[in-house]
Amino acid sequence: MQLTKNLNRTYLLLATCLLLPCGSPPLIAAQHDKTNVVLILIDDLGWKDLGCYGSTYYQTPHIDRLASGGMRFTDAYAACNVCSPTRAAIMTGKYPARLLLTQWLPSGRWSPGKHKMREGRYVSNLPLEEVTIAEALREAGYQTAFMGKWHLGTETYYYPEHQGFDLNVGGRDFGAPGSYFYPFAGTWKIPTTGKIQQKPGPVGGKPGDYLVDRLAEEAELFIRRSADKPFFLMLSHYAVHAPLQGKPDKIKLYQQVAKDRQQGPPAYAAMVESVDESVGRVMQTLRELKIDQQTLVIFTSDNGGFAKATSNSPLRANKGSNYEGGLRVPLIIKWPENTKPDSVSDQPVISTDFYPTILAATGQPARPHQHIDGKNLVPLLTGKGSLQRDAIYWHYPHYNQHPHSFPSGVVRAGNWKLIEAFETGKLALYDLANDLGETTDLASENPAHVKKLQALLKTWQQEVGADPMRPNPQFTGDRR
Repeated sequence: MQLTKNLNRTYLLLATCLLLPCGSPPLIAAQHDKTNVVLILIDDLGWKDLGCYGSTYYQTPHIDRLASGGMRFTDAYAACNVCSPTRAAIMTGKYPARLLLTQWLPSGRWSPGKHKMREGRYVSNLPLEEVTIAEALREAGYQTAFMGKWHLGTETYYYPEHQGFDLNVGGRDFGAPGSYFYPFAGTWKIPTTGKIQQKPGPVGGKPGDYLVDRLAEEAELFIRRSADKPFFLMLSHYAVHAPLQGKPDKIKLYQQVAKDRQQGPPAYAAMVESVDESVGRVMQTLRELKIDQQTLVIFTSDNGGFAKATSNSPLRANKGSNYEGGLRVPLIIKWPENTKPDSVSDQPVISTDFYPTILAATGQPARPHQHIDGKNLVPLLTGKGSLQRDAIYWHYPHYNQHPHSFPSGVVRAGNWKLIEAFETGKLALYDLANDLGETTDLASENPAHVKKLQALLKTWQQEVGADPMRPNPQFTGDRR
């Protein structure tokens, strides 16, 4: 009986090998024919913080290699100039304004006496009624894991495990760790109340551990455990968000760079390099397991670079602002056998586009009622078509303490960008093709363009139910 069983196994193995084409990867890669997905989201990474985007200061060889193997987008945008709304847009395929989730959670920046307008309303948790991309893939048989910064809801009901992820490692309600060094705990002084919030460590570890490395370790472990099944991994680093804490040995190296050649503080540069190494670890794991060729990898940021951490030049402004420095982000997509290596797209794309793109790339049916604001990027990735979209929009009816920030609405159509300041009603128009740094307001010279774009913005605001700002009766300053 045992001999018969062994012979049967041998015949089955031989038959399987004969069916595989010459040069096929090991069986671990052939046990399923679906496309895996790895979505890597970095917090506060600026548009020019990578070597492949023009930085000569930050060392990012692994991310640059990722770009050389896929498509790099020059005109990719975050759905908001701060983190939580962008993350909600990625999860749902909807504009933050449609979700009524337009501010980071919790905001704590509005002052009843100092601010002329009342902020727009916003929900404090990503609604459970939304069918996230994780839920959609899990329904299709995918193993799903979230690692790192969540910042989309409170404990008990609104964590990643309630939004489609089988595994949650480090996803909490807060947006930054207490420390990047073990035990990763610390405190935060709430600006509006002065009270202290205690931040426990989001993951376990041991003395000497660095949070970026710990999340990379967990990502690698999940990939190895799930390699024989289709999986969706979202590696959402807390880095490179403040506190700016890099590894001491890396900081020393960047301190040796001349001040006039430093794009940001050495501690921030060290953090960027650690993030790059984490990407390298993930990609190396995929290669070792022979599943890199069946894995879609998306790498991006949730908003522009933080003013005190990096220079976004030639872009204007920084995180928290609706100028390009706050909205434009790096985006790299590697889809083996579908995307031409080292290709570049200048098509404007935005965070909402990931949801329908992932569904299409994994062979899942579209859910247009869910990802209503996203566009499928497959035609761009395969070079077989263009993106059919007239404009992209932003709605930020809030105050924050970042430089160059003010409540505003934005529309980009073609190379024209219109910004409407909600407090004053002032309209500013920029030609991004000839003025990437938004140095020259062309509104007075192009009234026809202003009128057209303002009409588009107003129509969109009504369509998505964008909540407006209203006069603040508690304001004690000059109302002019």
